Amino acid sequence: MVQVALDAFWSLFSGWHVALWALLVLALIGAIGLLTLRLGRRDRYESAMRWLREAAWPVGSWAAVLLLLGFTFAALGVLGNLVISRISVGENARAGNGADLDAAPTVQPSPTITYLTEQTYTRTLVVPPSLLKRVGEQGVGALAPYLTDPTSQNVTKLVDKFRRSGRDVIFTRQATLTSEAPIKLDTSRVNVNLDFVTPARGARRTYYNATFAAEYAFTNPLDREITVRFQFPLPEGSGTLSGFKVIVNGQELTAADLSNGSQWEAQMAPRETANVKVTYAHQGARGWSYLLASRREPIKDFELSVKTNEAAKFARYSLPPTQTARSLGSNTLSWNLKDVITAQDVAMTFSSASLRETLGKLYGFAPLSLLIATVFGGLWAWGHGLRTTPVQVALALLAVLAGLTLGGMLMSYLLVVWAGLIGGVLSALLALRALGRAWWPPVLIAAALPLAFLLVGNAGLIITLSGVVGLAALIWGRRARPHPVL
Repeated sequence: MVQVALDAFWSLFSGWHVALWALLVLALIGAIGLLTLRLGRRDRYESAMRWLREAAWPVGSWAAVLLLLGFTFAALGVLGNLVISRISVGENARAGNGADLDAAPTVQPSPTITYLTEQTYTRTLVVPPSLLKRVGEQGVGALAPYLTDPTSQNVTKLVDKFRRSGRDVIFTRQATLTSEAPIKLDTSRVNVNLDFVTPARGARRTYYNATFAAEYAFTNPLDREITVRFQFPLPEGSGTLSGFKVIVNGQELTAADLSNGSQWEAQMAPRETANVKVTYAHQGARGWSYLLASRREPIKDFELSVKTNEAAKFARYSLPPTQTARSLGSNTLSWNLKDVITAQDVAMTFSSASLRETLGKLYGFAPLSLLIATVFGGLWAWGHGLRTTPVQVALALLAVLAGLTLGGMLMSYLLVVWAGLIGGVLSALLALRALGRAWWPPVLIAAALPLAFLLVGNAGLIITLSGVVGLAALIWGRRARPHPVL
């Protein structure tokens, strides 16, 4: 990787060979000319040296600083490509020192509660003499094309009867089937916490650590004992679940088959109420949804609270929150639904950024940040009466480049935010040492402003606020100049 970096930086000079050779030839010609004047025309030699000291040297020095500024712009672009390539090699390696997260949008369907009931269906057929003969030879199976399959697993009782009516025979079949009738939830209390981890905190791509805790209550609506089934579907797209527990009336369920989710079945007395608690944790990304119903159904009492440290957007035609509370670093979204009929769901989406995308923005903005710092530094010097030398400015530019280079290299060993902070602090300290403490605003712009992209989703706000603060500092911080006397 070191050789790749050296080759990349050396490539910056590949197109300047002719210009460098021309400068070298001009320097040699100038040196020979000065030597000739010194030996032959002493007065002209003194005049030429005075001109070099008073005019050519300052102009040449600042021209060299401009060339160094252009070189720094190009070097930052190469540096950004090298850092992103180094990160990409680690991400695409077949073996690594960290686990890859299979994080995806999570969809949690609401539970379903049903009770078992029996219903009897009667089917009557008139059997003519021709068909009756076949029934005598083949049995009741001869009537199979005209009847429902009696081997259905929901059939608990089957009664066949024959009676004669003239020359025909009346065949009657009574089938008793077990079916499931729905039970509405009395209350639903769901609390979700989505803690987002961004590339600045070491993630390759933005994801969240989610905790889910819900309490459900439902009641036997009949005046007789019934068999009740409570089924809690597992979340879709959640990957590995940890701490998954379903507790019904204080007793934890032990499920052997979770293909259809966690299921509880028991006898409930008339008007008896059951309470269920469900908890689990998992990792997800890009979105989280809660499916209330697959069709328009009544909802008696539903409360959902989602706490997140990222701004959420809501899918079209989904239910918006009924209440939103914001605090420093977190948002709490609440859905309080009472006695409503809806087929809408709760569906949230979140912005996602990869580490490579974040670093691309950081190093892509660094040259612009350096240019803004240069312009701001000129205005700051004019407003405060400051002076500096080309050597000081050149050292400050090299300090910024050195700090960003160190920060980029440390990103392969430390969290990105810590690596960026170390590089930014080093740049600021070295640049302030070269320029002086009075130049701290332009130094902070050059060293710290690109780090705003490490705060995913807030970079635009931080850069805008920095611009407003910088403009205010120029307006109110400049020294008052005396008005010219006419």
